[in-house]
Amino acid sequence: MKIARESLEKRIDIIFKNKKLLQNVFIHRSYLNENKNFEMPSNEKLEFLGDSVLSLTTSIHLYHNYVHLEEGDYTDIKASIVRTESLAEVASELELGEYLYLSRGEERGGGRKKTNILADVFEALIAAIFIDQGFDIASNFITKYLFAERLDFIIGNKLYLSPKSRLQEITQAKFKELPTYNITSEMGPEHKKQFSVEAIINGKIKGKGTGKSKKQAEEKAAQNALDNLS
Repeated sequence: MKIARESLEKRIDIIFKNKKLLQNVFIHRSYLNENKNFEMPSNEKLEFLGDSVLSLTTSIHLYHNYVHLEEGDYTDIKASIVRTESLAEVASELELGEYLYLSRGEERGGGRKKTNILADVFEALIAAIFIDQGFDIASNFITKYLFAERLDFIIGNKLYLSPKSRLQEITQAKFKELPTYNITSEMGPEHKKQFSVEAIINGKIKGKGTGKSKKQAEEKAAQNALDNLS
């Protein structure tokens, strides 16, 4: 495991002063259930701190580099870039799952590739870099591995907007009209309803979606329409 962590340091070009801090990044709580006397805690506190460092870095980056956008846009973009799937994708690219300390059960269950675990370990690594190297190095790490390519792509294609908002922009530009949504069915008891919705553009059904609320069903119908239009 020591050699593995050294290969990670070389890969991200950051040499830790505190090697145990780097090791702590990879201690999943399941490992401690089977190793009660292990000398380190889980990576959960690091993950908590890393989430805050990530949030601040994202806010600063958007403020300085995308001055033409509004505050509401910042909020939506931030939610898009720091979502669990994005973080897990970067963690997978860096092969962080290979360094994890997992219980035997979690290992058998494919824990090294689980989205939530990978996202958490990426945030824990951010925190460890912040503690060991300072904010600037942590911020540069986030910019290099999370923002590069992804952020410009999200903003350039307005993927931070909800499917309904994106569909509205496209239909206005292409057909000079707004999409409409038609509820085709409501099923189930009042506390557990299932809605089915059609997205209608230019008089034609372009998308369908179901959800636990009208809004959720409309968003899914809009996404289906976007997929069909593309």
